[in-house]
Amino acid sequence: MDAALSQISQRVCAAAATRTRLHIAGGGTKAFHPDSGATDGAERLDMRAWSGVVSYEPSELVVTARAGTPLAEVEELLAERGQCLAFEPPRYAAGGTVGGMVAAGLSGPARASVGAVRDFVLGAEIVNGRGELLRFGGQVMKNVAGYDVSRLMAGSWGRLGAITEVSLKVLPFAPAEATLRFECAQDDALARLHAWGGQPLPLNASCWVHDEGRGQLYVRLRGARAAVEAACRSMGGERLDSDGVRADWDACRDQRLPWFADRAPDLALWRLSLPQTAPVLQLPAGVAAPLIEWQGGLRWVQAAPEHGAQLAELARAVGGSAHIFIAEYPCSKRASGLFDLNDPALAAIHQRLRHAFDPAGVFSAAP
Repeated sequence: MDAALSQISQRVCAAAATRTRLHIAGGGTKAFHPDSGATDGAERLDMRAWSGVVSYEPSELVVTARAGTPLAEVEELLAERGQCLAFEPPRYAAGGTVGGMVAAGLSGPARASVGAVRDFVLGAEIVNGRGELLRFGGQVMKNVAGYDVSRLMAGSWGRLGAITEVSLKVLPFAPAEATLRFECAQDDALARLHAWGGQPLPLNASCWVHDEGRGQLYVRLRGARAAVEAACRSMGGERLDSDGVRADWDACRDQRLPWFADRAPDLALWRLSLPQTAPVLQLPAGVAAPLIEWQGGLRWVQAAPEHGAQLAELARAVGGSAHIFIAEYPCSKRASGLFDLNDPALAAIHQRLRHAFDPAGVFSAAP
Protein backbone atom coordinates (compact mmCIF):
# COMPACT_ATOMS: atom_id res chain seq x y z
CA MET A 1 0.00 0.00 0.00
CA ASP A 2 1.31 3.46 -0.86
CA ALA A 3 2.55 5.46 2.14
CA ALA A 4 -0.05 8.24 1.69
CA LEU A 5 -2.90 5.75 1.42
CA SER A 6 -1.55 3.76 4.37
CA GLN A 7 -1.49 6.93 6.43
CA ILE A 8 -5.17 7.57 5.66
CA SER A 9 -6.08 4.02 6.66
CA GLN A 10 -4.08 4.23 9.89
CA ARG A 11 -5.69 7.55 10.76
CA VAL A 12 -9.15 6.03 10.39
CA CYS A 13 -8.18 2.96 12.45
CA ALA A 14 -6.91 5.20 15.23
CA ALA A 15 -10.07 7.29 15.11
CA ALA A 16 -12.25 4.17 15.34
CA ALA A 17 -10.27 2.94 18.36
CA THR A 18 -10.59 6.24 20.21
CA ARG A 19 -14.11 7.08 18.97
CA THR A 20 -12.77 10.25 17.34
CA ARG A 21 -14.86 11.74 14.56
CA LEU A 22 -13.25 12.66 11.25
CA HIS A 23 -14.37 15.18 8.65
CA ILE A 24 -13.23 14.10 5.18
CA ALA A 25 -12.07 17.16 3.27
CA GLY A 26 -10.64 18.10 -0.10
CA GLY A 27 -10.60 21.62 -1.50
CA GLY A 28 -13.38 22.81 0.82
CA THR A 29 -15.38 24.24 -2.09
CA LYS A 30 -18.68 22.86 -0.73
CA ALA A 31 -18.17 23.67 2.94
CA PHE A 32 -21.27 25.89 2.79
CA HIS A 33 -23.57 22.88 2.43
CA PRO A 34 -25.33 21.59 5.58
CA ASP A 35 -24.27 18.00 4.81
CA SER A 36 -20.61 18.76 4.19
CA GLY A 37 -19.78 18.22 7.87
CA ALA A 38 -17.38 21.15 7.77
CA THR A 39 -18.68 22.70 10.99
CA ASP A 40 -19.60 19.68 13.13
CA GLY A 41 -16.43 19.78 15.26
CA ALA A 42 -14.79 16.68 13.79
CA GLU A 43 -11.06 16.44 13.05
CA ARG A 44 -10.12 17.14 9.44
CA LEU A 45 -8.95 14.23 7.26
CA ASP A 46 -7.38 15.98 4.27
CA MET A 47 -7.40 13.84 1.11
CA ARG A 48 -5.52 16.22 -1.17
CA ALA A 49 -2.17 14.46 -0.75
CA TRP A 50 -3.64 11.33 -2.36
CA SER A 51 -3.88 12.69 -5.89
CA GLY A 52 -3.07 11.92 -9.50
CA VAL A 53 -4.71 10.41 -12.58
CA VAL A 54 -4.17 6.65 -12.40
CA SER A 55 -5.24 5.86 -15.96
CA TYR A 56 -7.04 7.41 -18.89
CA GLU A 57 -8.28 5.46 -21.90
CA PRO A 58 -9.86 7.90 -24.38
CA SER A 59 -10.92 5.09 -26.73
CA GLU A 60 -12.71 3.35 -23.83
CA LEU A 61 -14.22 6.60 -22.50
CA VAL A 62 -12.99 6.03 -18.96
CA VAL A 63 -10.69 7.89 -16.56
CA THR A 64 -9.51 6.73 -13.14
CA ALA A 65 -8.22 9.25 -10.61
CA ARG A 66 -7.38 9.41 -6.93
CA ALA A 67 -9.69 11.34 -4.64
CA GLY A 68 -7.42 14.32 -4.04
CA THR A 69 -6.87 14.98 -7.74
CA PRO A 70 -7.98 18.53 -8.66
CA LEU A 71 -11.12 18.45 -10.77
CA ALA A 72 -9.60 21.10 -13.05
CA GLU A 73 -6.66 18.80 -13.79
CA VAL A 74 -8.94 15.97 -14.89
CA GLU A 75 -11.11 18.19 -17.06
CA GLU A 76 -8.07 19.73 -18.71
CA LEU A 77 -6.76 16.26 -19.53
CA LEU A 78 -10.12 15.23 -21.01
CA ALA A 79 -10.46 18.43 -23.05
CA GLU A 80 -7.16 17.71 -24.78
CA ARG A 81 -8.83 14.64 -26.30
CA GLY A 82 -12.17 16.32 -26.99
CA GLN A 83 -13.92 14.69 -24.03
CA CYS A 84 -15.63 15.86 -20.85
CA LEU A 85 -17.59 15.02 -17.71
CA ALA A 86 -20.99 15.42 -19.33
CA PHE A 87 -22.89 15.94 -16.05
CA GLU A 88 -21.11 19.30 -15.58
CA PRO A 89 -19.98 19.11 -11.94
CA PRO A 90 -20.30 22.51 -10.22
CA ARG A 91 -17.13 24.39 -9.21
CA TYR A 92 -18.24 27.02 -6.64
CA ALA A 93 -14.56 27.88 -6.16
CA ALA A 94 -11.11 26.83 -7.30
CA GLY A 95 -9.56 23.74 -5.72
CA GLY A 96 -12.38 21.21 -5.96
CA THR A 97 -11.31 17.57 -6.03
CA VAL A 98 -12.53 14.41 -7.75
CA GLY A 99 -13.39 12.78 -4.43
CA GLY A 100 -15.39 15.79 -3.31
CA MET A 101 -17.22 15.87 -6.63
CA VAL A 102 -18.39 12.27 -6.21
CA ALA A 103 -19.09 12.53 -2.48
CA ALA A 104 -21.31 15.59 -3.00
CA GLY A 105 -23.09 14.04 -5.98
CA LEU A 106 -23.99 17.44 -7.43
CA SER A 107 -24.57 17.91 -11.16
CA GLY A 108 -24.93 20.92 -13.42
CA PRO A 109 -27.50 22.13 -15.97
CA ALA A 110 -27.14 19.06 -18.24
CA ARG A 111 -28.12 16.59 -15.51
CA ALA A 112 -31.70 16.14 -16.73
CA SER A 113 -30.60 15.02 -20.19
CA VAL A 114 -27.34 13.12 -19.62
CA GLY A 115 -27.70 11.77 -16.08
CA ALA A 116 -26.31 12.45 -12.62
CA VAL A 117 -22.85 11.90 -11.14
CA ARG A 118 -23.80 8.42 -9.99
CA ASP A 119 -24.64 7.39 -13.55
CA PHE A 120 -21.02 8.01 -14.54
CA VAL A 121 -19.33 6.23 -11.63
CA LEU A 122 -17.98 2.89 -12.87
CA GLY A 123 -15.94 1.90 -9.85
CA ALA A 124 -14.73 3.22 -6.51
CA GLU A 125 -12.17 2.46 -3.86
CA ILE A 126 -12.83 3.59 -0.29
CA VAL A 127 -11.47 3.34 3.25
CA ASN A 128 -14.38 2.39 5.48
CA GLY A 129 -14.89 3.22 9.15
CA ARG A 130 -12.74 0.25 10.19
CA GLY A 131 -9.77 1.50 8.17
CA GLU A 132 -10.22 -1.26 5.58
CA LEU A 133 -9.48 -0.56 1.91
CA LEU A 134 -12.43 -1.75 -0.20
CA ARG A 135 -12.88 -1.72 -3.96
CA PHE A 136 -16.19 -1.89 -5.81
CA GLY A 137 -17.12 -1.93 -9.51
CA GLY A 138 -14.50 -1.57 -12.22
CA GLN A 139 -13.71 0.37 -15.38
CA VAL A 140 -16.49 -0.80 -17.71
CA MET A 141 -20.24 -0.26 -17.71
CA LYS A 142 -21.32 -3.87 -17.04
CA ASN A 143 -19.14 -4.53 -14.03
CA VAL A 144 -21.58 -5.22 -11.19
CA ALA A 145 -23.59 -8.27 -10.18
CA GLY A 146 -25.96 -7.33 -7.38
CA TYR A 147 -25.87 -4.09 -5.40
CA ASP A 148 -23.79 -1.36 -7.04
CA VAL A 149 -21.90 -0.04 -4.02
CA SER A 150 -19.61 2.20 -6.06
CA ARG A 151 -22.52 4.39 -7.11
CA LEU A 152 -23.71 4.50 -3.53
CA MET A 153 -20.73 6.74 -2.82
CA ALA A 154 -22.17 9.48 -5.07
CA GLY A 155 -23.99 11.90 -2.80
CA SER A 156 -22.91 10.14 0.41
CA TRP A 157 -21.05 13.28 1.62
CA GLY A 158 -18.38 11.08 3.21
CA ARG A 159 -20.83 9.44 5.63
CA LEU A 160 -19.95 5.91 4.46
CA GLY A 161 -16.20 6.17 4.07
CA ALA A 162 -13.30 8.09 2.59
CA ILE A 163 -13.30 7.80 -1.21
CA THR A 164 -9.72 7.16 -2.31
CA GLU A 165 -10.12 6.45 -6.04
CA VAL A 166 -12.89 6.52 -8.66
CA SER A 167 -13.32 5.41 -12.26
CA LEU A 168 -15.63 7.64 -14.32
CA LYS A 169 -17.27 7.33 -17.69
CA VAL A 170 -16.52 10.31 -19.95
CA LEU A 171 -18.16 11.46 -23.19
CA PRO A 172 -17.03 13.37 -26.29
CA PHE A 173 -17.93 17.03 -26.65
CA ALA A 174 -21.15 17.50 -28.63
CA PRO A 175 -20.52 18.41 -32.30
CA ALA A 176 -22.90 21.38 -32.14
CA GLU A 177 -24.51 23.64 -29.56
CA ALA A 178 -27.07 26.45 -29.54
CA THR A 179 -28.94 28.48 -26.91
CA LEU A 180 -32.44 29.85 -27.47
CA ARG A 181 -34.15 32.52 -25.39
CA PHE A 182 -37.91 32.94 -24.91
CA GLU A 183 -39.74 35.64 -22.99
CA CYS A 184 -42.53 33.89 -21.09
CA ALA A 185 -44.16 33.43 -17.70
CA GLN A 186 -43.37 30.49 -15.46
CA ASP A 187 -46.45 28.43 -16.41
CA ASP A 188 -45.80 28.99 -20.10
CA ALA A 189 -42.15 28.01 -19.68
CA LEU A 190 -43.10 24.76 -17.96
CA ALA A 191 -45.69 23.99 -20.64
CA ARG A 192 -43.09 24.52 -23.37
CA LEU A 193 -40.54 22.33 -21.62
CA HIS A 194 -43.08 19.55 -21.08
CA ALA A 195 -44.10 19.67 -24.75
CA TRP A 196 -40.50 19.67 -25.98
CA GLY A 197 -39.68 16.78 -23.66
CA GLY A 198 -42.00 14.55 -25.66
CA GLN A 199 -40.32 15.38 -28.95
CA PRO A 200 -37.05 14.08 -30.47
CA LEU A 201 -35.14 17.30 -29.75
CA PRO A 202 -31.50 17.57 -28.59
CA LEU A 203 -32.58 19.41 -25.44
CA ASN A 204 -29.57 19.50 -23.10
CA ALA A 205 -30.30 22.15 -20.45
CA SER A 206 -32.83 24.80 -19.49
CA CYS A 207 -33.09 27.74 -17.11
CA TRP A 208 -36.13 29.90 -16.38
CA VAL A 209 -35.66 33.01 -14.27
CA HIS A 210 -37.81 36.04 -13.45
CA ASP A 211 -35.51 38.96 -14.15
CA GLU A 212 -36.23 42.69 -14.37
CA GLY A 213 -39.98 42.18 -14.17
CA ARG A 214 -40.24 39.51 -16.87
CA GLY A 215 -39.73 35.80 -17.22
CA GLN A 216 -36.90 34.51 -19.41
CA LEU A 217 -36.51 30.90 -20.52
CA TYR A 218 -33.11 29.79 -21.80
CA VAL A 219 -32.80 26.43 -23.56
CA ARG A 220 -29.51 24.85 -24.57
CA LEU A 221 -29.39 22.36 -27.42
CA ARG A 222 -26.49 19.93 -27.93
CA GLY A 223 -25.99 17.13 -30.39
CA ALA A 224 -25.43 16.46 -34.07
CA ARG A 225 -25.20 19.64 -36.13
CA ALA A 226 -28.22 18.76 -38.28
CA ALA A 227 -30.34 17.98 -35.22
CA VAL A 228 -29.43 21.23 -33.48
CA GLU A 229 -30.14 23.36 -36.57
CA ALA A 230 -33.48 21.62 -37.16
CA ALA A 231 -34.48 22.16 -33.53
CA CYS A 232 -33.62 25.85 -33.72
CA ARG A 233 -35.93 26.24 -36.71
CA SER A 234 -38.83 24.32 -35.16
CA MET A 235 -38.66 25.73 -31.62
CA GLY A 236 -38.35 29.41 -32.50
CA GLY A 237 -37.16 31.92 -29.93
CA GLU A 238 -34.11 34.16 -30.13
CA ARG A 239 -30.86 32.39 -30.89
CA LEU A 240 -27.95 33.64 -28.77
CA ASP A 241 -24.26 33.57 -29.53
CA SER A 242 -22.94 30.28 -28.13
CA ASP A 243 -19.54 31.65 -27.19
CA GLY A 244 -21.07 34.66 -25.47
CA VAL A 245 -23.59 32.66 -23.46
CA ARG A 246 -21.19 29.94 -22.33
CA ALA A 247 -20.13 31.98 -19.30
CA ASP A 248 -23.79 32.32 -18.31
CA TRP A 249 -24.29 28.55 -18.34
CA ASP A 250 -21.14 28.19 -16.23
CA ALA A 251 -22.56 30.75 -13.81
CA CYS A 252 -25.83 28.79 -13.70
CA ARG A 253 -23.87 25.62 -12.96
CA ASP A 254 -22.03 27.27 -10.05
CA GLN A 255 -25.00 29.30 -8.70
CA ARG A 256 -23.30 32.58 -9.63
CA LEU A 257 -26.10 34.10 -11.71
CA PRO A 258 -27.42 37.46 -10.44
CA TRP A 259 -30.52 35.67 -9.12
CA PHE A 260 -28.29 33.72 -6.72
CA ALA A 261 -25.89 36.57 -5.97
CA ASP A 262 -28.70 38.91 -4.94
CA ARG A 263 -29.97 36.61 -2.20
CA ALA A 264 -30.57 38.49 1.06
CA PRO A 265 -28.39 37.33 4.00
CA ASP A 266 -31.40 36.24 6.06
CA LEU A 267 -32.75 33.97 3.31
CA ALA A 268 -31.65 30.39 2.78
CA LEU A 269 -31.28 28.85 -0.66
CA TRP A 270 -33.60 25.87 -0.99
CA ARG A 271 -33.30 23.09 -3.56
CA LEU A 272 -36.61 21.54 -4.60
CA SER A 273 -36.32 18.26 -6.53
CA LEU A 274 -39.60 17.61 -8.30
CA PRO A 275 -41.04 15.58 -11.18
CA GLN A 276 -40.43 17.51 -14.39
CA THR A 277 -44.19 17.63 -14.99
CA ALA A 278 -44.91 19.33 -11.64
CA PRO A 279 -47.01 22.51 -12.05
CA VAL A 280 -46.22 26.00 -10.79
CA LEU A 281 -45.98 25.84 -6.99
CA GLN A 282 -47.94 28.27 -4.86
CA LEU A 283 -45.03 29.41 -2.72
CA PRO A 284 -45.54 30.98 0.74
CA ALA A 285 -46.50 34.64 0.82
CA GLY A 286 -43.53 36.92 0.34
CA VAL A 287 -41.36 34.26 -1.31
CA ALA A 288 -40.21 35.30 -4.79
CA ALA A 289 -40.52 33.22 -7.95
CA PRO A 290 -38.02 30.35 -8.22
CA LEU A 291 -35.21 29.79 -10.67
CA ILE A 292 -36.03 26.62 -12.59
CA GLU A 293 -33.62 24.13 -14.16
CA TRP A 294 -33.63 20.54 -15.42
CA GLN A 295 -36.71 20.99 -17.60
CA GLY A 296 -38.79 21.72 -14.49
CA GLY A 297 -37.24 19.09 -12.22
CA LEU A 298 -35.03 21.43 -10.15
CA ARG A 299 -36.40 24.59 -8.59
CA TRP A 300 -34.28 26.95 -6.53
CA VAL A 301 -36.14 29.01 -3.95
CA GLN A 302 -34.92 31.79 -1.65
CA ALA A 303 -36.84 31.65 1.60
CA ALA A 304 -36.36 31.98 5.34
CA PRO A 305 -35.63 28.75 7.27
CA GLU A 306 -39.05 28.93 8.92
CA HIS A 307 -40.63 28.37 5.52
CA GLY A 308 -39.00 24.96 5.34
CA ALA A 309 -42.04 22.98 6.49
CA GLN A 310 -44.26 24.66 3.90
CA LEU A 311 -41.75 24.11 1.11
CA ALA A 312 -41.34 20.47 2.09
CA GLU A 313 -45.11 19.95 2.08
CA LEU A 314 -45.48 21.64 -1.33
CA ALA A 315 -42.76 19.41 -2.74
CA ARG A 316 -44.18 16.22 -1.23
CA ALA A 317 -47.62 17.03 -2.60
CA VAL A 318 -46.29 16.74 -6.17
CA GLY A 319 -44.01 13.77 -5.49
CA GLY A 320 -40.76 15.60 -4.72
CA SER A 321 -38.65 16.88 -1.83
CA ALA A 322 -37.23 20.16 -0.52
CA HIS A 323 -33.84 20.56 1.11
CA ILE A 324 -31.79 23.51 2.23
CA PHE A 325 -28.68 24.11 0.15
CA ILE A 326 -27.09 27.22 1.61
CA ALA A 327 -27.96 28.92 4.89
CA GLU A 328 -25.95 31.61 6.63
CA TYR A 329 -25.01 31.03 10.27
CA PRO A 330 -26.87 30.62 12.58
CA CYS A 331 -29.65 29.45 10.27
CA SER A 332 -27.57 26.46 9.17
CA LYS A 333 -27.81 24.99 12.66
CA ARG A 334 -31.58 24.77 12.27
CA ALA A 335 -31.51 23.76 8.62
CA SER A 336 -31.97 20.27 7.29
CA GLY A 337 -29.86 19.01 4.43
CA LEU A 338 -30.08 16.02 2.14
CA PHE A 339 -30.09 13.47 4.97
CA ASP A 340 -33.24 14.73 6.66
CA LEU A 341 -35.25 11.65 5.65
CA ASN A 342 -38.99 11.74 6.27
CA ASP A 343 -39.68 8.23 4.93
CA PRO A 344 -39.16 5.75 7.81
CA ALA A 345 -38.25 2.93 5.40
CA LEU A 346 -35.59 5.01 3.66
CA ALA A 347 -34.29 6.26 7.00
CA ALA A 348 -33.93 2.67 8.23
CA ILE A 349 -32.02 1.62 5.11
CA HIS A 350 -29.80 4.67 5.41
CA GLN A 351 -29.05 3.90 9.05
CA ARG A 352 -28.20 0.25 8.35
CA LEU A 353 -25.87 1.20 5.51
CA ARG A 354 -24.02 3.69 7.67
CA HIS A 355 -23.64 1.15 10.44
CA ALA A 356 -22.30 -1.45 8.00
CA PHE A 357 -19.69 0.91 6.55
CA ASP A 358 -18.91 2.92 9.69
CA PRO A 359 -19.99 1.10 12.87
CA ALA A 360 -17.97 3.36 15.17
CA GLY A 361 -19.42 6.54 13.68
CA VAL A 362 -16.00 7.84 12.65
CA PHE A 363 -17.27 9.87 9.69
CA SER A 364 -20.37 11.51 11.12
CA ALA A 365 -21.87 12.77 14.33
CA ALA A 366 -25.39 12.61 12.94
CA PRO A 367 -27.65 9.77 14.18
